Formats: sequence, structure tokens, C-alpha cells
Amino acid sequence: MSHFSSSTGMVQSANTPARLPWFALLALAMTGFICILTETIPAGLLPLIGEGLHVTKAMAGQLVTLYAIGSLVAAIPFAMFTSGYRRRPLLISIIVGFLVFNTITALSTSYALTLLARFFAGVAAGAAWGMIAGYARRMVPDVLRGRALAVAMVGTPIALTFGVPVGTLLGDLIGWRAVFGLMSLLTLVLIVWVLWKVPDYPGQSAEQRMTVGQVFVLPGIRPILMVVLTWMLAHNILYTYISPFLEPSGLEGNVDLVLLVFGLTALVSIWIVGLLVDRMLRLLVLVSLLGFALVASVLWVGAALESIVYSAVALWGLTFGGAATLLQTALADASGEEGVDVVMPINTTVWNLAIAGGGIAGGALLEIVGVQSFPGVLLILLLVALIIAWSAKRHGFPRK
Repeated sequence: MSHFSSSTGMVQSANTPARLPWFALLALAMTGFICILTETIPAGLLPLIGEGLHVTKAMAGQLVTLYAIGSLVAAIPFAMFTSGYRRRPLLISIIVGFLVFNTITALSTSYALTLLARFFAGVAAGAAWGMIAGYARRMVPDVLRGRALAVAMVGTPIALTFGVPVGTLLGDLIGWRAVFGLMSLLTLVLIVWVLWKVPDYPGQSAEQRMTVGQVFVLPGIRPILMVVLTWMLAHNILYTYISPFLEPSGLEGNVDLVLLVFGLTALVSIWIVGLLVDRMLRLLVLVSLLGFALVASVLWVGAALESIVYSAVALWGLTFGGAATLLQTALADASGEEGVDVVMPINTTVWNLAIAGGGIAGGALLEIVGVQSFPGVLLILLLVALIIAWSAKRHGFPRK
């Protein structure tokens, strides 16, 4: 299928050189970076935010909750409503949303107004995650689609690995409001970058558009979404409660170092997956799930030993870094060109359900049973994901 670019009037066809449009894809990665940074930065600044807004830390923590709710409720409706719109103006509008709502957060002295701004920042994030994958895949020939998606997703582990710690450090130095102000400045740079380097594409005509129901029943979609739910639920139980989980090993004071190890190996994982995803998607998914199951098994018996914890966390990062690329590539392949802009918001919704579910389930396990229950629960979830992925050999995660 050819797409016209309004900026050049040229046709992107099968004759497109087999190389990646790096600057355009990195602009999408920067969009993802700002999404993740906007979502997670309050976690490192809770005491400062609470003090600035004259609320408790728990109330300040609701800035994260409202953002997640915004992403959860907006992803699918926004995608359905805007599927006919041209892609670049829509992306610019979403980025402007981050600019506006992060600026309000930086300036607001009202807790209620700040929560409202966080909710709408979450709406912008849900909209962004719904279109980044489809946008990246439209920029390249079929043989490079997985690799393009890997580049477009690289902003996520970078934000988690470096953005949050640096933002927390800056918060201590210049104040939490200035940190949100800096994110607004980054967003201004991104708007110019997108206008300069990201090509425009038309939206889908009414005849091309698929409904959520039509996409949901396509062969392979439901197994992939079940793998998304179980895999991300396992990940978020451990990630959300990593601090109490580290207490038996005496590493609870080194959470930043543990998460740095996780983030660095996650970056390596994205690089490996980017190179191989277009040829070995099924194998990479199965190996990643097996590796994470091995992590759970090792932590079950060795969570009190510092060296084992660090080794397990390094392997955990290797199994997780490329997960978004693998799962979104599988969904895009299963949904086809007509369904990709609908299936990605569904994926965003399921992903956010897993984040919320990880927080709820992990909290319940922590209170009722204790952290020693985490590895066993993770192992069950990962074995379910592995069985589903293994069984989806015709559709979903097909043999090539």
C-alpha cells in the first residue's frame, strides 16, 4: 500500500530504499520518552510535590494514579474518533497536550487543578501510545517494520533508566516545578523536530476503518493480548514493589542501583530484539518468557542473596526490554494495515490494566502473604503466558 506524504508530495512505495529514517523514528522515540517521564517523574518527587501542594505523600501519589486513569480511558475512544485525521497534525496536537498540561502542573498551586492536568496528560499519553507503533511501521518497507518499531520504542527504557533518576536529582537541586518546566521545554523541541523530520500520512477512510469488535475477533489477537496481560502483570508486581522485595537481601537502600542494572540490560535487549524481530519474533517471545520464568525460579530460592538478586535483575532486564516491540509487532502483523491503528489502543488499555493490576495484586500479596510469595505468583503467570504463546503457532506468534 502506498502513502502520500503532504510534505514532499512523493509516494512511499515498494521502491523505498531499505534503510531506516532515523531522525523521524527517533522523534517518535522522544514522544515515548516524554510519555514515560511525565508518567513516572512524580514517583521520585513525592515528598517535594506533597510539600509544594500542601498535601500528604499519599495524596501526591495520586498524580500518578490520575495519569494512568487518563491513559486507560482515553486510548480506544481517541483512536476511534481520530482514525480519519492526518497523522502528523494529530501527533503535534498530542504533543501540544503534554506541553499545556505539564506547564499547568509546573505552575499550579491548586491540588485539584494539578490532578486535572495530570488526568489530561494521561489522556495525551493514551493517544500517543495508540499511534506510535502504526506511525513507525508506515515509514518503512515491510522488511524493516519490526526494526523501525524497536527504534520508536527506545525512549521507554531510556526514560525509565536515566530520566527518572536524573529528574529526581534535579528536583532536589532546582525544585519539582522546574523539572516539569524542563519537560515542557523538551516538548517544544519535539514539536519543532516532528515538523522538521516526521512525514505526514493520511488517516483511514470510513470504508477502511475497522471497529474494535472486528479487530478483537481477528485470528491471533486474543492470544497476544492474553500474553500482554499475563506477562505485564508479572512484571509490574515485581517492578512496583521492588523496594520491599529487596529487603531480605539487604538491598532496599540500593533500589536506584538495582533499577539501573535492570535498565541497562533492558537497553541491550531492545538492541537485540531490533536486529532480530523481523525474522525471529516467535522464538524471541518464547525465550523472553522462559528467561523471566527462570528469574522467578531463581528468586524463589535465592532472594536473600545479594549476588543472585543482581544476576536475576540483569536477566529480567534482558527478557523485558524488547517486550513492547515484540508484542506490538505481533499485534500489528495479526491485525494488518487496516486494523493496526485500532489494535494499538487496545494494547495500551490492556497494558495499563496490567500496570494497575500489578499494583493491586502486588499490594495484596505484600500485605497478606509477604514478598516471599512474589516469585511463585510470577512463575504461574509466566507459565500461563508461555503456554498461550506456544499454542498460538498458526496465528499470533506464527512459525515463519
